[in-house]
Amino acid sequence: MINETLAKKIWETPSSKYLTKSIENHLHLKRRLCHFQLKRETSISKHVNIYTKLLANLTNLTVVIDDEDKLLILLSSLADEGYDIFVLIVINRIASLSYKEMTTALVNLEKRRKNKEYSTNNTSAEVDRERKYSKPEKRKLPEI
Repeated sequence: MINETLAKKIWETPSSKYLTKSIENHLHLKRRLCHFQLKRETSISKHVNIYTKLLANLTNLTVVIDDEDKLLILLSSLADEGYDIFVLIVINRIASLSYKEMTTALVNLEKRRKNKEYSTNNTSAEVDRERKYSKPEKRKLPEI
């Protein structure tokens, strides 16, 4: 009998500690999900990766979040400036859009913006270079 109570006590001690940590972890992850926001200087790809890891951690704790809620939470995490039109378009199509399609569209939007920014910077650099190295035009003086 003594061995039974001792074994039971040994088993219950770590079990209760694990359960407490699990509940704390559960609440901590849900809180992170509620406050999840895109930080300045963070790429959309990195933002989506962090979000996906957060969702995976919650899934491991048996928290079920349906696709529509995943979409809305991710859209809400985006900064208003720069993503407002994208968010409006997605919200209007949300019934037919999956989470995976939306994250792909978001990453593609970031790539298009970077390509546009790169081409704009290269074009202005080429114009500056041409101005710097081109000979000034000779002007004719008006005849009097």
